[in-house]
Amino acid sequence: MPTLKRSASASPELVGRPSSFHTSVTLYEATPVQASSGEAASGLLPRRSKRVKVKEENDINEIFGGPSSSRKSVKKTRALVEVKESDVDIQKPARKAAREASPRKPKAIQQSLDVPHPAPPHWKEVYETIKRMRENIVAPVDTMGCDQAQLKETDPKSQRFSTLISLMLSSQTKDEVTDAAVSKLREAIGGSLTVNAILQSDESTISEAIAKVGFWRRKTQYIKQTAQRLHDEFDSDIPKTVDELCSLPGVGPKMAFLALQVAWNINVGIGVDVHVHRITNRLGWHKPPTKNPEETRKVGDPEINIAFEEEDTKESLTIGPLDDTSKYDTERPPS
Repeated sequence: MPTLKRSASASPELVGRPSSFHTSVTLYEATPVQASSGEAASGLLPRRSKRVKVKEENDINEIFGGPSSSRKSVKKTRALVEVKESDVDIQKPARKAAREASPRKPKAIQQSLDVPHPAPPHWKEVYETIKRMRENIVAPVDTMGCDQAQLKETDPKSQRFSTLISLMLSSQTKDEVTDAAVSKLREAIGGSLTVNAILQSDESTISEAIAKVGFWRRKTQYIKQTAQRLHDEFDSDIPKTVDELCSLPGVGPKMAFLALQVAWNINVGIGVDVHVHRITNRLGWHKPPTKNPEETRKVGDPEINIAFEEEDTKESLTIGPLDDTSKYDTERPPS
């Protein structure tokens, strides 16, 4: 279709004539100006009329097929035809494609400081005193801790897996509730806590068994996802490193250190909870004081960590302060 151009000189002329109704009134009419031969040769023509627009729309309809009710529908049809004809795959941004091709690596768990934290003065004397204070007290963790879950299993892999499940259920949950949930889950999936039994069980079955623990809906998903990871990547057994354990859904540093200690008898650190964090700060063992359990774990002295784990004092410290401690006052080490 030829391109139509409008000439700046192609303006209509006004022609006046007297009114037939009154002699003092003059009427003016616009008369079209004929294009000169020079303008016609150069393609400068007057403004296009509506008839030209209608013809243009008819041409578009012939190209794209079917009538078009509006300019918007014509543009939409044109866009669809262009995408179909080009048949070119939409390319993802390079940065997003790179992230999908290379999944994010899990952050390594810091297990020691570059410069070791100095051991608090007289910590051994304080530690021995706490052990004696704890001798005549039976806390729920003594009979219902994560180390008790494996005693009801016979297969070594099932023993380690049950320890991990007990730890995953224990967050934000009392020991009595956790122990009952582990037992109920074991019965619900067939009498033994194994990776395959979890994979073959429905989420509703797991949820019903652990419904008394905190955040049971989220933990149900974590247990299913963790079982799948263990089946696919670790031969249905739990990993033997802190970083691999922390890469599992719902497993943090505290759980990882305790799992290694109980399941594999590997001591690479201490599992610090809020109770250990508070008590060690009250004893003045951190200079300056730490702000959270994870920070307390990082600055813990290696020798103290070994002592805590070997004697199971970490779990012993979870009870509150004693009222009758006067008999230990005379043994308090000098400050």
